[in-house]
Amino acid sequence: MPNKCIRLAIFNHKGGVGKTTLTVNIAAALASIGKRVLLVDSDPQCNLTAYLVEESVVDDLLDTSDEPEGRTVWSAVKPVAEADGDVRFIPPLERSTNIYLLPGDIRLSEFEEELSPLWNDCFQRKKKGFRGTTALSQLVEHAAVEQGIDLVFYDAGPNIGPLNRVLLLDCDYFIIPAACDLFSIRALKTLGHTLVKWIGEWRTISELAPPDTRILAGMPRFLGYIPQRFRVYRGDVASSYAKYLPQIDTHIETDVVAVLKALDPNLVSDVRAPRALGQVKDFATIAAASQSEGRPMKDVKAGTPEQRAEAAESFRDIAAAILERTGG
Repeated sequence: MPNKCIRLAIFNHKGGVGKTTLTVNIAAALASIGKRVLLVDSDPQCNLTAYLVEESVVDDLLDTSDEPEGRTVWSAVKPVAEADGDVRFIPPLERSTNIYLLPGDIRLSEFEEELSPLWNDCFQRKKKGFRGTTALSQLVEHAAVEQGIDLVFYDAGPNIGPLNRVLLLDCDYFIIPAACDLFSIRALKTLGHTLVKWIGEWRTISELAPPDTRILAGMPRFLGYIPQRFRVYRGDVASSYAKYLPQIDTHIETDVVAVLKALDPNLVSDVRAPRALGQVKDFATIAAASQSEGRPMKDVKAGTPEQRAEAAESFRDIAAAILERTGG
């Protein structure tokens, strides 16, 4: 592909692990050091768009997304979903210095419904199947080239449906957010196996692709995980949360790393450092303010200067770890 930007997803099919909040704050940390970041709201719930865009503007985007001048992700893939054209490239919204957004749309669920039959069409070597499964990839590539983007972050929904399948297969890397609770640990047990299934099927599809057909990279490498939303007591992780940290690390190794390596060792980043990219404690007040104010935690009005500085440092460290591990 002509554009060499890095594509990532912060992905966990369990809900309530703070994927969107992580995405916004990591993007802000990267932007603050000069990296140009494209955020893609690929979740029909539109949480990322609602986070970063004023409510009245969101309403206008959704009300006009079906029209020729529509500017959401649905506006772009609608011709493909309705089988009457190719991807329509839309300009991303500039949200702040170095941060751009391709707005989401609740109607993206209609495109997701079409992705299952399009996936099956790929197995039958039908070009419409490949056009459909690569539609979002084409949209992202065009926007990334136009804006000189360094890193792309997909904001994926909490499921293992056909939309997330094509998103993950388009990524160079994925990061797992994990809350310090039993449900996050249980979710890890299926995440790795799901990815292996998707990658294996896509490898078969790639071999069937007609000549000169665009295909997804199909190599989402595990970059690391981020434990988060834990409470701190006297400078250390509170005991009720601390017990989960070694369990998360163990299940990352057995249920994600080992499973991916069994398929292809290249699916796991070769790092000697701990798998964790960093950690994010429960910032409570400023995390809520970040969402309500539509800005990263370091810039909110709530909380104390010390809390905002601590949050900034946490996300700055994660951003640095991402760049180190990806060579970005």
